[in-house]
Amino acid sequence: MPKQHDPSDHGDSGDHTDLFLALPPERVLSAVEAGGVRCKPVCFAMNSFENRVYLMETEEGERVVSKFYRPRRWSKEQILEEHRFLADLVEAEVPVCPTLPFPDGDTLKEIDGIWYCLFESRGGRVPEELGDAAVERLGMLVARMHNVGDSRLAEHRIHLTSETYIWDNIAWLEEHHTLPEQVASRYLDAAGYIASSFDEVADGVAVHRIHGDCHLGNLLLREDVFNILDFDDMVVGPAVQDLWLALPGRDAHTRRQRECFLEGYERFRSFDRATLRLIEPLRGLRMVHYATWLARRWHDPIFPRTWPHHGTEEYWEDETAALEDLADHIRADRGDAPPEPEVQPLTNKDYFFDWEEP
Repeated sequence: MPKQHDPSDHGDSGDHTDLFLALPPERVLSAVEAGGVRCKPVCFAMNSFENRVYLMETEEGERVVSKFYRPRRWSKEQILEEHRFLADLVEAEVPVCPTLPFPDGDTLKEIDGIWYCLFESRGGRVPEELGDAAVERLGMLVARMHNVGDSRLAEHRIHLTSETYIWDNIAWLEEHHTLPEQVASRYLDAAGYIASSFDEVADGVAVHRIHGDCHLGNLLLREDVFNILDFDDMVVGPAVQDLWLALPGRDAHTRRQRECFLEGYERFRSFDRATLRLIEPLRGLRMVHYATWLARRWHDPIFPRTWPHHGTEEYWEDETAALEDLADHIRADRGDAPPEPEVQPLTNKDYFFDWEEP
């Protein structure tokens, strides 16, 4: 099974990454023109932390989005599987922002060790919240996306597992001594319990190509039509991942809206409701993955500016407490007994305040 990251991706280093971190507009324009697309001198940076994304305009006046992939994160084969999924979705008339071919027909180019591509630019707004009718429509759209996802294998893309989302990340945190000593054992215990809980429930669950990061920030709404954006985190995983990220709460309102989502979903594709038990373990996988992602990227200047609290003792205490709270929530759902506290045997020092060891 492919790894989540290249083994050397322990914090990017090297000339390619140095160029990526300081990618100037003129280099962006020259790269796109080297691919055969003539552009006006217009280049606006768009909101993206993992990659570098720019809004550009061709000489013909067409607006396009250029995406420069962070070096050493995905292989060429993995990126092309993202593009293949998008092409399959376009063919099935699922509304996504597709890649645009360069004049030679390729969708992926490379310059100075950095892979890049072009996307169609589409307008719209990111929905802050959805009414029941919109949630039902979203369920229909995600089902259609999953029908396409299930139609072809992605042999190079990673699988959403406890290995890739927890254990690989835990190994990185330990190797780089990232966790403060006072919380390390607690964090690892909670993460390990969540990983084992996921493995138990996920055993035998069907997986296929999914979006993988289908929160509302990756949706555009225009004239009541959804467009799904940003397949950069596309994985092979269970369908429920694309449900709970769109509706991540635990309250009664969220549970009701999940039923609206599934009502729409099941018009186009069946859904195994037993997999709803995966939601809380999946939440834990994402928490560990996200915290480690921030640590891996700390050398990128945009990360300390955006998350100044990350990496402090207080940050890891909060993360540990949240992970423990989630583990307790999963235990309650499963009916597991909480772990017994370790009790040290009493010694003479416990009985006699003035005891001195011989």
